[in-house]
Amino acid sequence: MNDQPAGHMTVNAATATDLERAGQRVLEPGPKVMTMVLEGEIDRVDLPDILGMVERFQAGGLHRLVLDLSQVTHFDFRGVKPLITHAERLRSRGGDLKLAGLSPYVFAIFRSAGGNDAFDYFARADDARASFSKSTRALLA
Repeated sequence: MNDQPAGHMTVNAATATDLERAGQRVLEPGPKVMTMVLEGEIDRVDLPDILGMVERFQAGGLHRLVLDLSQVTHFDFRGVKPLITHAERLRSRGGDLKLAGLSPYVFAIFRSAGGNDAFDYFARADDARASFSKSTRALLA
């Protein structure tokens, strides 16, 4: 059971190197992959903070982002389209924004808000991170 109040959101950001230090398996032959772990209910108050973090990562040269939504119980539909815009911007710079761990409920929100074909979806965050390695290998082949 989650003891956080409704509307509370937690963001933890880590590079693949940070995750490896924590004992998680990560494949990272190329540029760094940033993982943002979101928790709780993501409501309209939280959206500017999340989008601002994504913008700061982009400005800092991190163009490979994974949003781990496995602990998210609700996501405000108004945040989907801005995330699509960020994903398109990242793709234009050779990166991407990939989503992981969505519950069927959260996935339905993304789908109904226009995000069905806009993102690559993964069951687990480490699968999303590994997909960047696979796309790097495809580019090099």
